[in-house]
Amino acid sequence: MEKDMLEVLKGPWPWYVAGPLIGLTVPTLLLIGNKSFGISSSLRHICAMCIPADIPFFKYNWKNEVWNLLFVFGIFLGGIIAASFLSNPDPVEINQALAGELAGYGITDYDNLVPEELFNWQSLLTMKGFLLIIVGGFFVGFGTRYAGGCTSGHAIMGIANLQWPSLVATICFMIGGFAMANLILPLILSL
Repeated sequence: MEKDMLEVLKGPWPWYVAGPLIGLTVPTLLLIGNKSFGISSSLRHICAMCIPADIPFFKYNWKNEVWNLLFVFGIFLGGIIAASFLSNPDPVEINQALAGELAGYGITDYDNLVPEELFNWQSLLTMKGFLLIIVGGFFVGFGTRYAGGCTSGHAIMGIANLQWPSLVATICFMIGGFAMANLILPLILSL
């Protein structure tokens, strides 16, 4: 029985298990303490805690949001535990058509969750790596701040609370994701 449970933890969970667990986060947080779910706000809390500058954006009682910092720390710790003890040694399985398309861009190693050909220190010094890692990271950070939250905050918490701005933000996230994956990413990968 213990070995079966370990195998379940090592594999991807089906949508009908993971989806409801994520979805139950919203009412649980609301019932426990009228808290909102979101990850990007934790960076603001860390800055408010660590930066003594007189910046109005960071002048609030961040101590009320310590639970959010503990939640993010739990995600970090869970990632370390999963990578150390629960990682699947088999290569990542992808569709053969996708494997053929990626091979055209020089991506053939599926031993890790992210392709080593793209995400490593050497590729950071190339135009392709700079665009994917630095410029992409900037756009994610800028977009999160501009939208007033991240995908988890808007798509999970905001829509569950029937907030119109969260629906608009989520639609924009999806349009941007489709455009990036189908139009812009192929151009960057062909560099």
